[in-house]
Amino acid sequence: MLLENIHPVAAAAFRRAGFEVDVRSASLSEDELVAELPGVSVLGIRSNTTVTPAVLEAGKDLLAVGCFCIGTNQVDLESAAARGLAVFNAPYSNTRSVVELVLGEIVALARRLTEKTQRMHEGVWDKSARGSHEVRGRTLGIVGYGNIGTQLSNVAEAIGMRVIFFDTSDRLAHGNARRVGSLEELLAEADVVTIHVDGRPGNAGLFGAERFAMMKPGAVFINASRGMVVDDAALHDHIRSGHLSGAAIDVFPLEPKAQGDPFDSPLRGLDNVILTPHVGGSTQEAQEEIGHFVANKLLGFVEAGSTALSVNLPQVSPPHPQGAFRLGYLHENLPGVLAEINRLLADAGVNVVGQSLSTRGGHGYVLTDTGTVLSDATLSVLRQSPQTVWLRSWRL
Repeated sequence: MLLENIHPVAAAAFRRAGFEVDVRSASLSEDELVAELPGVSVLGIRSNTTVTPAVLEAGKDLLAVGCFCIGTNQVDLESAAARGLAVFNAPYSNTRSVVELVLGEIVALARRLTEKTQRMHEGVWDKSARGSHEVRGRTLGIVGYGNIGTQLSNVAEAIGMRVIFFDTSDRLAHGNARRVGSLEELLAEADVVTIHVDGRPGNAGLFGAERFAMMKPGAVFINASRGMVVDDAALHDHIRSGHLSGAAIDVFPLEPKAQGDPFDSPLRGLDNVILTPHVGGSTQEAQEEIGHFVANKLLGFVEAGSTALSVNLPQVSPPHPQGAFRLGYLHENLPGVLAEINRLLADAGVNVVGQSLSTRGGHGYVLTDTGTVLSDATLSVLRQSPQTVWLRSWRL
């Protein structure tokens, strides 16, 4: 089941692999998912579908969830891991699209283009340079210097901006970008502040009245990361007061569920404020790449047990299937499990030709390739072990 207008390349990949694919254009509520999930082995969503413990409990046949976007905070990852369900996302596929949107917004805000075009549509010729600036030589402050932040840093520097950044992790500066020691230092120096952080709970409310008050007078603010990071009412107050000269917001604390639904925000109607409907990664190029990337990760897991780039299970990804048979074993992370598996295989006279193990939190995951097919009796011993979460096998 693929929800929320996931790019058709994903459905095509699953159909080629022999899946029956149910494609939906909108998200589903918790009650709708609970009713529809029985019989579904793979669920694909974007950012507007919430996968709760109740949804996961209803998905008795569910093997994996694919988030066809960057964020995964819409999925209860802990509950999914406890049930042995792998969750995948697309952490890199829409990076360029988000960067280009933010760069365009920086120029549009600096030149106050939204006001100019609105007045032209109203039939008013307002040929004035008041409040309009070049971006060359101005300072861009990037909060969160990950995949998007670093690429934005490179492109912004190429058009003549000075770049400073703050990140709680130790990140290598690109080009002439300069790390600052605190968020407060960045806010005091930057002419443009743009946020690129993830949706972890600790980032909720990161920008409120106190942080906006620290920004330079006349600075602009951009959020293309997560809606819950920003207090939009506080941002409204600082724009109305003239302390900030503008903003561009692509994500909101509460977003409509379906195309055409009504939208409201305290930021509506403000001069030099760009509001976009969560389209940072919504280009044809990005959506096609996301569809291809996440579908392949899901198929790699379902068809061969690979958990490469899973966000909630131990990551195991052998270079390629070896031998004639593959055993995938997810288990509680206890000492001696690998020894038990190999002792069992040795007792059965089975030769191991490839084996990979990884642990994460309370789980361990082993992929074992053997030269011969394991008997049902041998597999049954492992299935009945108290530490077993699930055991799956594939003929290669």
